[in-house]
Amino acid sequence: MGKLRLGVNIDHVATVRNARGSAYPDPLRAAKLAEEAGADGITAHLREDRRHISDADIDGLMAALSVPLNLEMAATPEMQAIALRHRPHAVCLVPEKREERTTEGGLDVARDETRLADFIAPLREAGCRVSLFIGADPAQVEASARIGAAVVELHTGAYCDFHAEGRLAARDEELERLRDMAALAHSLGLEVHAGHGLTYDTVQPVAAFPEVVELNIGHFLIGEAIFRGLVPAIAEMRRLMDTARG
Repeated sequence: MGKLRLGVNIDHVATVRNARGSAYPDPLRAAKLAEEAGADGITAHLREDRRHISDADIDGLMAALSVPLNLEMAATPEMQAIALRHRPHAVCLVPEKREERTTEGGLDVARDETRLADFIAPLREAGCRVSLFIGADPAQVEASARIGAAVVELHTGAYCDFHAEGRLAARDEELERLRDMAALAHSLGLEVHAGHGLTYDTVQPVAAFPEVVELNIGHFLIGEAIFRGLVPAIAEMRRLMDTARG
């Protein structure tokens, strides 16, 4: 197995900043510190309601990063135009609802196949690697391959929630589904990523999947940084991932 990439999501640095309407803490500073700590890329979710990351943050990240930017966004005309203007290394399409606290579940690619195929075509032509954020469901994996996505990111939120709730049988069943879908996606020629809700306690079983090449982790790391600092928090996640990889 090759080295597993770590994408650090800096959304919730912006959440803290926006709570006071101040200029700090600066997500760009967090992104640069993440680079120093061993992050292989930076993830930022530009939501339609701009509740954390702003357009100016994306401008700054595109100008200053030396590692790839993964722009998470909803599949809307506004977001497509922003992505085509910036042309980030990667675009990850996620479902988005105004009332949700965080992304709930994955895209229903199978039901929205024609629209999503048309949506991603210009992004692919612009040189962006398009990723689809999906649940551990074979229908969603197969539809993602059919419409020409380069990557699927498997939603690990249910697995992490079951672990936190002590529902160990359900956790292990979800982990097995994730393992099977990673293998299926890889067999269909898709690059496999995973993320959502991963912590020090849950990361290693997912990191051990041989087909997974990247994990995207944010909220836990920003929270842990309050206690140990951002660089040590990321370095510990990097260590756990590398250990799981063998």
